[in-house]
Amino acid sequence: MTVTVETGAQPVTLTVDTDEALLTERVAAELAAPGGMVDDPAWLARARRAWSELPAGLSGGLREFRKDSGRTGTMLIHGLPVGEAMLPQTPNRPGSVQREATVSAAVLAMVASGLGDPAAYRPEKTGAIVQDVVPVPGQEDYQSNAGSVLLTFHTENAFHAHRPDFVMLLCLRADHEGVAGLRTACIREVLPLLSEEARQALFSEEFVTAPPPSFGMDGMGAEPHAVLYGAVEDPDICVDLAATEPRTQRAKEAMAELQELFDRTAQTVRLVPGDLAIVDNRVTVHGRTSFRPRYDGQDRWLQRTFVLTDLRRSRGHRDGDGHVLD
Repeated sequence: MTVTVETGAQPVTLTVDTDEALLTERVAAELAAPGGMVDDPAWLARARRAWSELPAGLSGGLREFRKDSGRTGTMLIHGLPVGEAMLPQTPNRPGSVQREATVSAAVLAMVASGLGDPAAYRPEKTGAIVQDVVPVPGQEDYQSNAGSVLLTFHTENAFHAHRPDFVMLLCLRADHEGVAGLRTACIREVLPLLSEEARQALFSEEFVTAPPPSFGMDGMGAEPHAVLYGAVEDPDICVDLAATEPRTQRAKEAMAELQELFDRTAQTVRLVPGDLAIVDNRVTVHGRTSFRPRYDGQDRWLQRTFVLTDLRRSRGHRDGDGHVLD
């Protein structure tokens, strides 16, 4: 296991070697036995227990990242098994998810169990724990995971009181040209570059972020909020450049400055099969470069799982103390 922790604008990087990949695949394959269903609480409990069987370097690196996600709030794990030889065609229907247990779904569930607990949102892709991130015909211009135009920087589910702590993206198949890139920008890199005026505005409750219609919240979540909050020297961030609206002139100017600094400090990673990107959603925004899908069954295919580090906090939003928030 090779672990590289860099300062500055480098993500935490972990490379799984051949022996460790084989062990991970064996454990994942046991979970992916026929009949296993990803959203079954019993299956998720098995994945949680199987976490302890993963290679020590992998589990140890994830624990360190959970404690300190570094200057970029991003971790890249290379060399994970995804069952690449058995992959079907890339799905291209709206709302595609992974219900049946697979090697890739098992890897996501186990890693999520090491970072906290896997979680989902019922209005979003019917509350599936493992969701397909694929281009969908007719939705090319959407600011969503189904689009293929430039996806602007955002905190995942920025409008929600219990937004994910981590967002995991596992690459099963790259795009044809290899140009689609995950873009990330961390407030830890941006904060020292902000003007004092912008910093004061971003720490003030002068912004609103409305939920998308799919969540059916009838305006809930659109209360004024600050973009930066928490410790002034290491704040959390909550913003969606496509959905957060400034309510004052100084807030508008601060948003423009923040966007410019996101672009200046951003990192772009082109994921290949077996790469897992983990974004610390508390301090890092993410987006995607544009690409051109062909809809030929071989398009870019990522699978996504959300993680909450403290599942209990959202208990009032979950039926039966499950993993899905209403």
